[in-house]
Amino acid sequence: MSSRGGSDQQSQRRITRTQTAGNLGESIFDSEVVPSSLVEIAPILRVANEIESDNPRVAYLCRFYAFEKAHRLDPTSSGRGVRQFKTALLQRLERENDPTLMGRVKKSDAREMQSFYQHYYKKYIQALQNAADKADRARLTKAYQTANVLFEVLKAVNMTQSVEVDPQILEAHDKVAKKTEIYVPYNILPLDPDSANQAIMRYPEIQAAVLALRNTRGLPWPKDYKKKKDDEDILDWLQAMFGFQKDNVANQREHLILLLANVHIRQFPKPDQQPKLDDRALTEVMKKLFKNYRKWCKYLDRQSSLWLPTIQQEVQQRKLLYMGLYLLIWGEAANLRFMPECLCYIYHHMAFELYGMLAGNVSPMTGENVKPAYGGEEEAFLRKVVSPIYEVIAKEAERSKRGSKHSQWRNYDDLNEYFWSVDCFRLGWPMRADADFFCLPFDQLQFVKNGDNRPAGKERWMGKINFVEIRSFWHVFRSFDRMWSFFILCLQVMIIVAWNGSGQPSSIFNSDVFKKSLTVFITAAILKLGQAVLDVILSWKARRSMSSHVKLRYILKVVSAAAWVIVLPVTYAYSWDNPPGFAQTIKSWFSQSSSSPSLFILAVVVYLSPNMLAAILFLFPFIRRFLERSNYRIVMLMMWWSQIKPLVGPTKAIMNVKIRNFQWHEFFPRAKDNLGVVIALWAPIILVYFMDTQIWYAIFSTLFGGIYGAFRRLGEIRTLGMLRSRFQSLPGAFNACLIPLEKTEQTKKKGLKATLSRNFAEISPNKEKEAARFAQLWNKIITSFREEDLINNREMGLLLVPYWADRDLDLIQWPPFLLASKIPIALDMAKDSNGKDRELKKRIQTDNYMYCAVRECYASFRNIIKFLVQGAREKEVIDYIFSEVDRHIEAGDLITEYRMSALPGLSEHFVKLIKYLLDNKQEDRDQVVILFQDMLEVMTRDIMMEDHISSLVDSIHGGSGHEGMTPLDQQYQLFASSGAIKFPIHPVTEAWKEKINRLDLLLTVKESAMDVPSNLDARRRISFFSNSLFMNMPTAPKVRNMFSFSVLTPYYTEDVLFSLHDLEVENEDGVSILFYLQKIFPDEWSNFLERVKCRNEEEFRMKLQKEEELKGPKELEEELRLWASYRGQTLTKTVRGMMYYRKALELQAFLDMAHDEDLMEGYKAVELNMEDNSKGERSLWAQCQAVTDMKFTYVVSCQQYGIHKRSGDTRAQDILKLLTTYPSLRVAYVDEVEEPSKERPKKINQKVYYSALVKAALPKSSNSSDPVQILDQVIYKIKLPGPAILGEGKPENQNHAIIFTRGEGLQTIDMNQDNYMEEALKMRNLLQEFLEEHGVRPPTILGLREHIFTGSVSSLAWFMSNQETSFVTIGQRLLANPLKVRFHYGHPDVFDRLFHLTRGGVSKASKNINLSEDIFGGFNSTLREGNVTHHEYIQVGKGRDVGLNQISMFEAKIANGNGEQTLSRDIYRLGHRFDFFRMLSCYFTTVGFYFSTLITVLTVYVFLYGRLYLVLSGLEEGLITQKAIRDNKPLQVALASQSFVQIGFLMALPMLMEIGLERGFRTALSDFILMQLQLAPVFFTFSLGTKTHYYGRTLLHGGAKYRPTGRGFVVFHAKFAENYRLYSRSHFVKGMEMMLLLLVYQIFGHSYRGSVAYIFITVSMWFMVGTWLFAPFLFNPSGFEWQKIVDDWTDWNKWISNRGGIGVPPEKSWESWWEEEQEHLKYSGKRGTIAEIVLALRFFIYQYGLVYHLHIAEKTKSFLVYGISWLVIFLILFVMKTVSVGRRRFSANFQLMFRLIKGLIFLTFVSILVTLIALPHMTVQDIIVCILAFMPTGWGLLLIAQACKPMVHQAGFWGSVRTLARGYEVVMGLLLFTPVAFLAWFPFVSEFQTRMLFNQAFSRGLQISRILGGQRKDRASRNKE
Repeated sequence: MSSRGGSDQQSQRRITRTQTAGNLGESIFDSEVVPSSLVEIAPILRVANEIESDNPRVAYLCRFYAFEKAHRLDPTSSGRGVRQFKTALLQRLERENDPTLMGRVKKSDAREMQSFYQHYYKKYIQALQNAADKADRARLTKAYQTANVLFEVLKAVNMTQSVEVDPQILEAHDKVAKKTEIYVPYNILPLDPDSANQAIMRYPEIQAAVLALRNTRGLPWPKDYKKKKDDEDILDWLQAMFGFQKDNVANQREHLILLLANVHIRQFPKPDQQPKLDDRALTEVMKKLFKNYRKWCKYLDRQSSLWLPTIQQEVQQRKLLYMGLYLLIWGEAANLRFMPECLCYIYHHMAFELYGMLAGNVSPMTGENVKPAYGGEEEAFLRKVVSPIYEVIAKEAERSKRGSKHSQWRNYDDLNEYFWSVDCFRLGWPMRADADFFCLPFDQLQFVKNGDNRPAGKERWMGKINFVEIRSFWHVFRSFDRMWSFFILCLQVMIIVAWNGSGQPSSIFNSDVFKKSLTVFITAAILKLGQAVLDVILSWKARRSMSSHVKLRYILKVVSAAAWVIVLPVTYAYSWDNPPGFAQTIKSWFSQSSSSPSLFILAVVVYLSPNMLAAILFLFPFIRRFLERSNYRIVMLMMWWSQIKPLVGPTKAIMNVKIRNFQWHEFFPRAKDNLGVVIALWAPIILVYFMDTQIWYAIFSTLFGGIYGAFRRLGEIRTLGMLRSRFQSLPGAFNACLIPLEKTEQTKKKGLKATLSRNFAEISPNKEKEAARFAQLWNKIITSFREEDLINNREMGLLLVPYWADRDLDLIQWPPFLLASKIPIALDMAKDSNGKDRELKKRIQTDNYMYCAVRECYASFRNIIKFLVQGAREKEVIDYIFSEVDRHIEAGDLITEYRMSALPGLSEHFVKLIKYLLDNKQEDRDQVVILFQDMLEVMTRDIMMEDHISSLVDSIHGGSGHEGMTPLDQQYQLFASSGAIKFPIHPVTEAWKEKINRLDLLLTVKESAMDVPSNLDARRRISFFSNSLFMNMPTAPKVRNMFSFSVLTPYYTEDVLFSLHDLEVENEDGVSILFYLQKIFPDEWSNFLERVKCRNEEEFRMKLQKEEELKGPKELEEELRLWASYRGQTLTKTVRGMMYYRKALELQAFLDMAHDEDLMEGYKAVELNMEDNSKGERSLWAQCQAVTDMKFTYVVSCQQYGIHKRSGDTRAQDILKLLTTYPSLRVAYVDEVEEPSKERPKKINQKVYYSALVKAALPKSSNSSDPVQILDQVIYKIKLPGPAILGEGKPENQNHAIIFTRGEGLQTIDMNQDNYMEEALKMRNLLQEFLEEHGVRPPTILGLREHIFTGSVSSLAWFMSNQETSFVTIGQRLLANPLKVRFHYGHPDVFDRLFHLTRGGVSKASKNINLSEDIFGGFNSTLREGNVTHHEYIQVGKGRDVGLNQISMFEAKIANGNGEQTLSRDIYRLGHRFDFFRMLSCYFTTVGFYFSTLITVLTVYVFLYGRLYLVLSGLEEGLITQKAIRDNKPLQVALASQSFVQIGFLMALPMLMEIGLERGFRTALSDFILMQLQLAPVFFTFSLGTKTHYYGRTLLHGGAKYRPTGRGFVVFHAKFAENYRLYSRSHFVKGMEMMLLLLVYQIFGHSYRGSVAYIFITVSMWFMVGTWLFAPFLFNPSGFEWQKIVDDWTDWNKWISNRGGIGVPPEKSWESWWEEEQEHLKYSGKRGTIAEIVLALRFFIYQYGLVYHLHIAEKTKSFLVYGISWLVIFLILFVMKTVSVGRRRFSANFQLMFRLIKGLIFLTFVSILVTLIALPHMTVQDIIVCILAFMPTGWGLLLIAQACKPMVHQAGFWGSVRTLARGYEVVMGLLLFTPVAFLAWFPFVSEFQTRMLFNQAFSRGLQISRILGGQRKDRASRNKE
């Protein structure tokens, strides 16, 4: 709806909307849909809408005034959309003039205005004068703003009619004007004087912080400064001196106050009454804020600017000034926030100026007091400090968008690292405009893409700084050189040992072997040299900014490395008497003097001395860390042994082959030692050797992750059964974990014993408070389940614990689901127990819950009866009976004395009584009386069988002596008199209802509630939560003393809330989202219907239609939209989840603050009386809310919200709905406003950008009848230097909103996440981790686990969610500890906010290089001495992609991101800063994983091409006798490990372990088998291809981009053409190539065909080929339906034949797609192009080898054959070219001629073929071989042509290249399509596929077939009707 018809349609719609003024929901938005240049008139239109219902004429006048003002603001209508807006408004005014005139009361408009103004003033302002609570304060603010606007309009009307304004009104308005300035919208703290009585402002910690800030004693204010108010504070002074923006100051004021208050209250848990800010709190915050700045000063050898005064009284003020200054700079720095050291530089100078001003320094130049360099006028800081640096960033970012290489533009890191060297001070202060930092590269005008003729201007450009991101695979070696050296040296030693002597490992002690092994030092020196040279080459582009000593270091590195490369071999040669080969040659260059072994040893010792020093340093101070990592060493050892042994045998075998009977073709040179063969056999083994550490890592991580998980007590409560068995210790666990300790209780015990057993004391019945707290928390969780429709009302009843603990029952009341069916069973047992009391007691007491149930029922029964029976005589009887029973119970002879067989009868009567009590109707009274009499009878006659009871009863009836009739009024029947029984009961309290309900459940539920809750999700959540309470977590502080935190969610344009239309619209299969959701969540749908009180769907539809007709509030529709949105991945779901934090904190605050009687009454009581309560400002509820406000804020950064709002987009309305639903939610957005230019006379309006924060204008009031407009209200609006988004979108979006967050923790949450009530309760425990010990450094990022909630859709979604789950649990658990290399992988992590805001934020944002922005936040944290931990006891929900195409896009994005990481400086620094073992862990868990997958695929290629070489050259035949060729064991071992990786076994191991831990190993095994049956290996092999392709391509050419993956519901069929576009380059081409290789091998290979090993090896490769070619069709829903196949075919044909061109999207035409597919080659530079060409040459090998295997060329081995084959190729190409040229030139005029020529060509071709077959015996095989030989050649030529596109273009061959390419694509498409179409003929294939894709769904009783087949049938039948 956003931009469909441009603005004309906009205005049209706006008018139609406002005609229905009655329906306020619609007309609201017309006050918001205002062009940005007229933003000032929006408030007037808002007022007009608000008073429309009260007085239409005044509303008309307001709109009229708005129109005039709009005209004044933009007389020429130059702004965008202004003309249309004015026209629409004018049309509306013309329409409304007459009708409103008719309704006018007073004579003139001026009078009408005046009277209305007075009316408004009385009704709204005087009524609300003393606002105490938040809601009133908000209404008053609103009223003042409205009154202000009304007065403005009134003045204008009076002027036009030249009427004086009434003095009363003027007086009133003066008050209003004053108040309007004070009453500004606030965020959390209302700081105006009138709000001092609000709950949040009464907290002493807040008051202390405010007072400290207001201490402005002794500050030199500027002369012209007008003191506006009496509460000036330090920040106002800073604003006046340095020129910060007003809103920035307001924002940071609140930020600082809250920060100090929160830290202060943690220092003093019991604050004194007199508020004074504690110095310790100040020092702590200051230390955190300036730690980075102090480090920076120390690094650059500068004195820090933080000078504290000597007088003690001033210290606090000075500290606050320094902190305030830093926060103000940070708050306005916009994109500079990504450059922490740049901020340090600015701060350094400004703090120095601040110190100068306070010390009263005199400037030597002017002789006056020091003034800030940039002055203090409005926006000075933004204009003069931020903007110049911002401009540089923007210009550089502009160049990055042109796709230029990383090395040609400076990213955020480069610009920041300029400030890492002392040279940055050359910038000066004020900054010099001509400094090299600001110099831009040669101007854009002279920008030349190719060629190196760079203009002279380039010389001044700073260039890259410290590091250049160059696309090359060498980065992998450069960043992790120690690891590669280690691998290579090990390999060398192993080969030497295997070669010489016995080949046993022990032979290393043989002196010769040992001597030879010493050559590793020479190798090491060579590798060092390589590393040094690489450093120089890769840093070449940064040379301009390097200081001379850095350059010197690089040169010395190269020189010394080269020196060692010479020294070591020479001394080595002299250490032998008769040296082996290469030492001999060296010796021959020098003199042949005698050997001196000591020289070499000495050289080695000198060479190693730096390393030894490093090793010593590593071992001693960090013995503890060394121990932490010792388990890693064990792994290295295991790896070692596994690899020496298999490599020993073949080495000798192959190398000793000395046979010379080869079938050489002459053109192969005579290589010595069969080098070709050796390479062909060895290459795959060595590749696997480099990769298989990854396999060891997987095994290691599985074992250790599992052990660690078990020690952390994961999966102790997996099922409902386990939960029941441990439920008794649950209340204890609740109180231990979730409730703060009272002072007296002892703290937790630590140590191994504590780890192994964790028992909580069971709560004894008399500990009322504990039981009450447990009940509150437990019930909150259960009710949240009900609100989410996970359970129905009955299940909720069974799960709840009584809120109102019954004081009279002296026992714990367990939730009924534990006690269900216990009473009926106990009754049976009692009935059948023939008088053996002890036995029955024993039987009942063995089941604890049954014992509880029996006791509770009896106690409640007694209670209710005693409560109901009021009459004196009746009471006597009842009391007597109960006392008798109690006496027998005490004595223990109840059963022997009484007859139990009648008990069930009594129970039945009692159940009936309860039913009557539930209904509670007057007309049932008589029934109740009779029931009581029945009960009495059963009790006395059947059970007690005692005479004196009946005599007691008789005596009450008035004796039996008087025979004869007694008059009616004297007859007395028990229970029958009017006051005897209290029924019906008034008033019915909640507590009473609850009690009766509970009893009813206990007595009547016959079946056991084993399956409650029945919903799988509810079960998972409840068992995880219960389990987590038994894990180790810090004890909870009180809410008031906890860490404060914020949540930040970046949002762009995803779904906010599904509209009804979205839900009901059907896709091509006739499936609507709603239908799909009903089928996937059938139980939740029926629970929803129950919640909205509909019996079935039909009734629901009826109600919906009624709502439509009534035009009233659409409550049902809202509920439905919400229900669906909570099951998608929408913003609404995320916001609801995060707002659970607030609910949890409110509840916990209540439990902390409540007095005992409040506690016993319960939180529900407080919630129920909230309305009456909220009036008193000291009420408990207001206090709970205030504390929560201090501790928690949630900011959603909706970047485009302003634009959406102005264009009337529905997303903006939905976001507004969220704001009103959750009043404490805040939305930050980037506002683009057109401001009419002041200086220039031009018509162009410049765009100005603001960071804005809004909240809902008014909380919904329950009692007022006025229609409330749903509006937002801007709190802060901070001007930006330009557009906010310069780099990657998401981090920039986070960065612009981060200034609005508060608190010390910051949780980054993504749009696809969800949270749960029960997890939110544990947040304050988690935040305490910041204070716990976690190794050497305090934690800076707390990682949490995630639960992937999208696993239930299809088998793919299930694989994906399993893979993700194992990564976010077992994977990260191990990374965090013991490996210490966990980074930040996205979402639910909690950052130490102060640490990160001074170090560049939570993510990095440079374009491309920081594509996976999240992990760079982790890198940054680790590199800047942070510590990342991982915690298992709390989890957050998360959605993932569910269809194959989305998953592939996601994996492509991640692989691209890893490619970019490989080039990044962060990885380089980590690789060099970590110790050896952490470096290994870092490699194998980030970049190394992708590099290993690349090697996995490469291994297959290398193996196949090696075989191809052996087969085609005939070497294989010659060597067939050799064991090494025939039965190469190590090769089989190597390839077996390769196929392990390929099938995804590496993923499966940790997955199995994690499922085993958390859900039991039987489940894990069955899941594993199921996954195999559902073709999980196919999926993993396929995704291997995705990763390899995108990772490799990014490293070579770049072209990485953010891929939006679309998180919708995926059960739709993807078209063939779409699959082809997505996978043709990444999978299909590679699959075809491998297929060719395998075919050639199949045809010409002679080797060990029969052996099992061969079959195994090639089978795994054939599997890969099949998977890569056909997986997309296999996993495509209804991919084998004949009708779909036919449609796909036509679609594909259309696509392939469409012409491309400008503006034709790739989805529409093959040409456009083909051009886009080579986009990356444009930017890849020379290296990339050369690499492409070299790789393409491999396709010519086929032709070379195969030509000689033709029957025609059987005899000749000359080179001519190869030449002729090329001739044939060129001939074919030439013929194709002539035909196409001919078609273009002749087809119109010389039609016939052209046809004849084509015919002739065809005949020639046939005749040549026939001749060839007849004469030189060409066979069918020859023709096939020819195709095999020439097809790849053509493809190779194509690739080369694409790589050299500019040259081909110039030569004019591009058209032909395109034609050839299209031919290839068509052939490829056909090859893929044919098998799929063939299978589609058989209907069972489609059936099987659906079963395989949706197995989960089938097992949960879903009719996916209905979803896929859709409601077509229903629709057809409906149409007939």
